[in-house]
Amino acid sequence: MRLLIFGLGYVGRAMAAQARLAGWTVAATGRSPSAELGVEAVALEAAAAAAMRADAVLITAPPDDDGCPGLRALEPGLGGQKWVGYLSSTAVYGDYGGGWVFEDSPLRPKSAEGVRRAAAEQAWLGAGRSRRLSIAVMRLPGIYGPGRSPLDRLRSGQARSLVREGQVFSRIHVDDLVAGLQASIARPRAGGVYNLCDDEPAPAHIVTAHGATLLGLPAPRLDPYLEETAPPEARRFYAESKRVSNALAKAELGWRPRYPTYREGLAAILAAEA
Repeated sequence: MRLLIFGLGYVGRAMAAQARLAGWTVAATGRSPSAELGVEAVALEAAAAAAMRADAVLITAPPDDDGCPGLRALEPGLGGQKWVGYLSSTAVYGDYGGGWVFEDSPLRPKSAEGVRRAAAEQAWLGAGRSRRLSIAVMRLPGIYGPGRSPLDRLRSGQARSLVREGQVFSRIHVDDLVAGLQASIARPRAGGVYNLCDDEPAPAHIVTAHGATLLGLPAPRLDPYLEETAPPEARRFYAESKRVSNALAKAELGWRPRYPTYREGLAAILAAEA
């Protein structure tokens, strides 16, 4: 298998590492393709040609005001791949007041990010239909893992605990995300859309408090969320509340999260550090 990753960020690096362990050849675009991962660097202008040689293509780069940069760069080279995966966001659902969302739930994005993600999804699915590609769209919640979790924020003293009544979020450990991508590659379905998340949506301050307990640190003070004083990123984050179902990915892909809740996920990060 030859895999091309468009955007070698946090998720791209994790996917590249696992693909190399499986014996795949991996190439990637990005600001700093990683030599230690054995990843071939691909210039942006050569991305379409690299896509032609790939069995599978993963797009991790976020959309911009003009759409998906991955689609713009890769579309001339798409046509013979067994699988093309686009990483989207559960922001496309918008706010459901803490209710459950499924892949067929109406999309009503509130944030600019959600609007761009929804448009990029439709562009990729449309390209799949016109080019007869096996496009898979993965809707992702908050991603955490080694070097990117509440444990790091607690250690640095930057963790905050804002509380908004009834607020819940879904999340996924990066290893479970990669496992979901591998499951989709093994069982491609044209036009497949999947939520990849863990089994237990939870308020952010509960997760942070659990992380503090694991580290033997005091939990941050609980502060009420006040929209008028919150920074813009926090406003976007706390403007939405939903529980994301992963039932379809389990049923169709045979995938199960190794870390079904934040408790197992944070414990695994600590164990890996040790």
